[in-house]
Amino acid sequence: MSDFHEIRFPLDVSLGGRGGPERRTEIVTLGSNREARNARWAHSRRRYEAGYGVKSLAQLAQIIEFFEERRGRLYGFRWRDRADCCSCAPGAAPSPTDQEIGTGDGARDAFQLVKTYGGAFSPYARDIVKPVAGTPRVAVDGVEKSAPEVSVDATTGVVTFAPGAIPSTGAVVTAGFFFDVPARFDTDFLEIDMQAFEAGVIPNIPIIEIVP
Repeated sequence: MSDFHEIRFPLDVSLGGRGGPERRTEIVTLGSNREARNARWAHSRRRYEAGYGVKSLAQLAQIIEFFEERRGRLYGFRWRDRADCCSCAPGAAPSPTDQEIGTGDGARDAFQLVKTYGGAFSPYARDIVKPVAGTPRVAVDGVEKSAPEVSVDATTGVVTFAPGAIPSTGAVVTAGFFFDVPARFDTDFLEIDMQAFEAGVIPNIPIIEIVP
């Protein structure tokens, strides 16, 4: 993406932020008083408030500099979601068998990193497009693969197998990884009241996910 900067929002601020996934559901109440529900969005979209993580004037100055270089809402960036940044359980290390990302057919050489949520009723598969460089681990039928057999593009999340290492028909391709959320500022105006900030009032710094 030409309108995306491969840089992470200041980590010490984002880890103190708040937010999470948002969905859009349309609910119609019928004449019988029952409901008809319809998902307006196929994918969730995450929203965050970064102001909660700003604790010092130095951090505030850092955010202003980051905002100006991104030109407000113009350029995207990487955001670390402390609650959801890994293919595995929080606190664990990624394993090459964490997430199933596809099945080989003997010809397909590229697979998108995916994280699947749930499994009992209606699993949700989320494309992961901003893995943390150097963290992805890939396996085929449980056997971990490494370079030069396989490579992972840290800017797109695409896993590519080299000729001669393409997964055979029916082979299960899995991966484990840390990842960031592609995001942007959700405002072109940072309203900062220094008097209020010194009194403990947080500035408003809205962040929104860029859906791939």
